[in-house]
This record gives sequence, structure tokens and C-alpha cells, in this order.
Amino acid sequence: MSLHKELCEVLYLTVKNSVKDNDKVVIAFSGGVDSTLLSKICIDLKKQICLITVGFPFSHDLLFSRTISVLLLSDSHNHISFELNDVDFTESIKYVKSKISCSSLSHIENCIAFFHLSKIIKDNNLGDFFLTANGLDELFCGYDRYRLYFDKGHDSIIKFMEEKLINEFHLMNEITQVIGNSGVKSIQPFLTPDFIDYAKKIPLECKIKGNDDFLRKHIIRQIALDIGVPKESAMYPKKAMQYGSLIHKHLIKKKSILS
Repeated sequence: MSLHKELCEVLYLTVKNSVKDNDKVVIAFSGGVDSTLLSKICIDLKKQICLITVGFPFSHDLLFSRTISVLLLSDSHNHISFELNDVDFTESIKYVKSKISCSSLSHIENCIAFFHLSKIIKDNNLGDFFLTANGLDELFCGYDRYRLYFDKGHDSIIKFMEEKLINEFHLMNEITQVIGNSGVKSIQPFLTPDFIDYAKKIPLECKIKGNDDFLRKHIIRQIALDIGVPKESAMYPKKAMQYGSLIHKHLIKKKSILS
């Protein structure tokens, strides 16, 4: 069996084991390759999916996710686009700061987004969990900084990968603290121990080609195309959630609340 086909089967099995017998699945959705790949796998597993995108009005994530969801879904009602406003955003900053002591802006920004996502799920009786595609960027060299480590050699890339994984687990723990009172939990299929162990064994040349590789995650993108993820999503360069949603831009304006 080819590596490509084997990884595809592992991706499906990993998601299947994560959703188990649940017929309905909520997915944190940006329209990017990772969340769209996760969504398409769930569709193929015959799950009834609901996609949720959080962002400020006219943000990239809201606009792009609407485009991709139309291409992916037969029913656009299965995609919820939640527009943040200044009042709710300010209150969510205060709430997140009361729950975690982390001073990392990116962690706070992610926690704010997932706080609103969990609230949407609770307010609309959509279940008690949601899936995220976190882990693929870490394991398949999705971040732009992987380019900077390429010329330093294999060991430098692997070291950075381990650092990113540790950081991601810290973030997931913080998100759990923030959304705990909602009764909703987050599930990350691609951060399970078995998947991490498998993904680490995939050759780096399947993930990143060089220091000028502005796309990266090549084997993931190819699998996405093969299973029917819209090309507009599969081949779209990474855009971090906090920037795509405009949460970072609005948070910078409210630095006084963070101090």
C-alpha cells in the first residue's frame, strides 16, 4: 500500500474513532484545508455535520468559509457564521483572562474564538462536543516558520515540531478551562497519541520541500483533493485563525484589558 493511501485510511480511522457512534458532529470551520478535510471525512462517514465559523464582520474567515461551505455542503443551513461585536468581544476577553493566566496573545485569541463557539453550540442545542483539526499544522509543517528551519536540517525541524506540539497541548488545556462551564468539550482527532506517532514517521519531503515552500502540508493537500475537498480550500495557503477572524486586530486595540 502506498504511503498516500495508508495516510488517507489512517485519517478516516482516526476521525471515526473520535466521533464514535455520534450521528451529529459540530466542526470548528475556517474553510482552510485542515477543517475542510475534517468536514469532508465526516461527510463520508455519513455524519450529519454542522460547521461553525467565528469572526468579525467582513473578516476573511467568515467570507471564505461561506464560499467553501457552499461548495462542500448541499444545505447551507448547516453552516453557522457568527459575527462578533465589540460588546460581546470585550466581555469574552475579561472572561478568558479570568480563566487562564497565560499571557500569550495567540492563546488568548484562540480561547476567545472557542469560547464563542462553545456558547453557540449550547445556545442552539447542537450537542456537547465539537471537533477541531488542530494538529495537522504541527505534524505536517503547516506553519510558515518551518521554512526557516529547513536549511538547519532534519533535527531542527523535528525539534521545532515537538515544541509546537507541546504548545498546542497547552492551548488545548486552556481552551478546556475556558469552555468548561458550557458543558461542551473540544475533541482533536489529529492530536491523539496514535495519530501523532504515525504522522511523525511520514518523511519530511512529503510535508515541506524547501525554505521557499510557501504552501507546505503537501501530502495532506493532495489527499484533500483526492477525496473531494474543493480545490479553492485544498490549495489555499495557511492563514492563522486569529488573523483570518480579525480577532487579533481587535484584541490589540484593547490591550488595556489584558494588563
